Amino acid sequence: MAAQSTDRRATPRPDAELAEALRTGPFSAALRAALAARGLALHRVQHRLAQRGIRVGVTSLSYWQRGVRRPERPESLRAVTALEEILELPPHALTRLLGPRGTSDHPQARPYRTLLEPAAAVESLLASLAAPADGGLHTVIHYEHVHIGAHRELAARDSQHVVRAHRDGVDRYLAIYHGDPGCDTERVRVRGLGNCRVGRIRRHGASGVIVVELLFDGRLRVGETAVLGYRFEDGTGAPSHEYVRGFTYGGGQYVLQVGFDRAALPVHCRRFARPSATAPREAVADLTVNAHGSVHLVEPQIRPGVLGITWEWD
Repeated sequence: MAAQSTDRRATPRPDAELAEALRTGPFSAALRAALAARGLALHRVQHRLAQRGIRVGVTSLSYWQRGVRRPERPESLRAVTALEEILELPPHALTRLLGPRGTSDHPQARPYRTLLEPAAAVESLLASLAAPADGGLHTVIHYEHVHIGAHRELAARDSQHVVRAHRDGVDRYLAIYHGDPGCDTERVRVRGLGNCRVGRIRRHGASGVIVVELLFDGRLRVGETAVLGYRFEDGTGAPSHEYVRGFTYGGGQYVLQVGFDRAALPVHCRRFARPSATAPREAVADLTVNAHGSVHLVEPQIRPGVLGITWEWD
């Protein structure tokens, strides 16, 4: 059998995730999905580009697929066109996602009113901190561990959070906490556990919402990351039945673990998603409490909307 020319465009293989990424973008997500669908490591892609006389480093390719940087220079744009051939994509499948040169690869934020029921309280607290509409940060990886106590209360929430700046000069992250019904916001404590310190705190007792500044040691430039550790200590609310996280931006990874006291284990747990705070639950799936008394979900590619875990007591 004759070898197929490497420059010949093949018909794209059916892959729902890749097709969706190519349709909606952003460029970084589409490139990442194409690499995964074709099973090509970055060093192999670099080699195939070099065969076409295009020199791009593995680091640059990694930055492109993670959204740290985007192709801008003429040589980089040549590489994107060649990638469409190497990854067996239709012509302009990737280049069209770049849009005009100099535009951001990061989408606009969803308003809080689409994600949180007490949106008015959140927006009021943010305004009291003179927070800009775009805080300049988006999630790379967020790991949350929610602790449910012996009296079925939300005792604490720990976060290990990696954020990336999509504008220059960002020096703080605004963390939002929404307690369960009956939460006494005056008794909730916030601690900076790593690479940040607690700044101003605003509380809205009627809705159980807290907004806190987590201050960095310096200002981030576009593309720079910060790794934050912080904790909310509560234990003041009514028995807890679910934990939800709203995402104003898409992209990045999210892990949620809910750990239960051995003296108070739920009888049934489920994960779910919602495109908005008021929409019906979708993507519902049962979760099994493990031997350590916890359940978790992993979302490898965040979409704007709501993710959560719900549970039932006996």
